[in-house]
Amino acid sequence: MMNPTPQWLAQWEKKRELLACPSDLDQYFTLADLQGRPLDVLDLGPVSVPTGAILVRDPLVYLQRGEQPYFLKVPTGEFQAEAAVLLPDLEDCARYAAVRVRFTPETALRYEEALIGDENLSELGEDMIYGFIVDAGMGCICDAAALDAYCGFAEEWERAHPENTLYDGYFADLFRGSYEAAPEYQCEDGDWLNWTVPGTDYHIPMFQSGYGDGVYPVYFGFDAEERICQLVVQLIGLDGEDGI
Repeated sequence: MMNPTPQWLAQWEKKRELLACPSDLDQYFTLADLQGRPLDVLDLGPVSVPTGAILVRDPLVYLQRGEQPYFLKVPTGEFQAEAAVLLPDLEDCARYAAVRVRFTPETALRYEEALIGDENLSELGEDMIYGFIVDAGMGCICDAAALDAYCGFAEEWERAHPENTLYDGYFADLFRGSYEAAPEYQCEDGDWLNWTVPGTDYHIPMFQSGYGDGVYPVYFGFDAEERICQLVVQLIGLDGEDGI
């Protein structure tokens, strides 16, 4: 796990205001509607955080060895993940606008983009985000220990099934099973899955990424004591645009 250099940390302290989210992200979970479509909150089940080192990635493309968690640590334990969902209408399916994990019951008074600790902050300007890349239409929230377990499982599975992909040969059935068990706000192929890494107790919630592939910001919410109390993945902007 990488530690930011003193030089990087000094630059981060100087530029933290530019990393602030201009919106109150709690609104995703309190508003009745967004861009004219009703909003609801969907329970995505637990996320395991045994180390406090957490990351958000596309689980089908970028959940690999060497991926770095955010350098600020969060509380450890088992927490619930929830999605703010734009309800389906006659023209579109359900869309996940944001995903949140609350680590404490405290109110987040400000939100700041979560960083790994090696970003080029010299280029940081207004309205710029770093975010995470989505190439398979999915995101997930994962602890560093769960990442290691995931990679071990994936490597073993791929050795045993060289003719297949992990999604087609393994996850596709699980996502369809998620739809069958809880079809609300899911397509038949499944839009979310709370997966336990085989051989462990680690839960990794996986979810559709709003309007699809792109780059999406992740924010930490800080309480009145400047402690991290939330993580929020922004997938669709509060103005109705995507989270880019």
